[in-house]
Amino acid sequence: MATLDRYEFTGGTAVLTGAASGIGEHMAHGLAARGSDLVLVDRDAERLAAVAAGIRATRPDRTVDTVVADLADIEALKATAAGIAEAHPRITLLINNAGVALGGQFDQVSAEDFDWVMDINFRAPVVLTRLLLPRLTQEAGSHIVNLSSLFGLIGPPGQCAYSASKFALRGFSEVLRHELADRGVGVTTVHPGGIRTRIAENARVSAAVTEAEARQAQEAGAKFLTYPADKAAERILTAVEKRKGRVLIAPSAVFCDILARLFPGGYFTVLRRLGSSPKKERAERAPAAS
Repeated sequence: MATLDRYEFTGGTAVLTGAASGIGEHMAHGLAARGSDLVLVDRDAERLAAVAAGIRATRPDRTVDTVVADLADIEALKATAAGIAEAHPRITLLINNAGVALGGQFDQVSAEDFDWVMDINFRAPVVLTRLLLPRLTQEAGSHIVNLSSLFGLIGPPGQCAYSASKFALRGFSEVLRHELADRGVGVTTVHPGGIRTRIAENARVSAAVTEAEARQAQEAGAKFLTYPADKAAERILTAVEKRKGRVLIAPSAVFCDILARLFPGGYFTVLRRLGSSPKKERAERAPAAS
């Protein structure tokens, strides 16, 4: 597999989803500071406009375009991606950052909610990659970033849809990395742990989950989400520059990666023995990772 040169941010155009808050917002500012023009995608029009305005005010030399899109609408996304490709013929970086969470065990989760998670977390990155790849491959030294999760390393109870989407994205990314290296395109898979973002706040909870369980899980998630989003964004962009294939962010991701390697069939038993209580087990059923 080819060894790639360092990624050059200056003069490139980056397409970034989930740009209106959290890690995405900080990456948008970081990309602009490094000299990239931006195509920022999010469903929250108001927050997205505020992020773009902030970048334009501090980096007037950068071009910042915004695209309001609901990534759950896959058919509409195809048209959106085609429009981005037509408007920006020199795309050098695609960051599939947007993601949603869903609390509830498999038999509690409706098929519609399961598909909603898979559409946003997995199918949308696949669609964007497919439709923007011709632009990326025609620019020397381009790069793709896909944000998986801690729950793309382990699969705890209550995370059936979320883990399925993040494991799928991890596998997709690893194959892409091997396929595209000889064409000069790098691929980084990111596994964040407990990052301080709005993902738990915005998560859906299955209707079969009681209000008390949902509230308890949300409180537990808030305690877990402590790693600063700006620090996570910096680590991701540094990994892009260095062409790293995989990035683990936050101690929880590093620990669980080691545990899954040592005990691939029994890591959850080990986790419980390390200190889970019934209350903690219920908390693990709700969204807690980025």
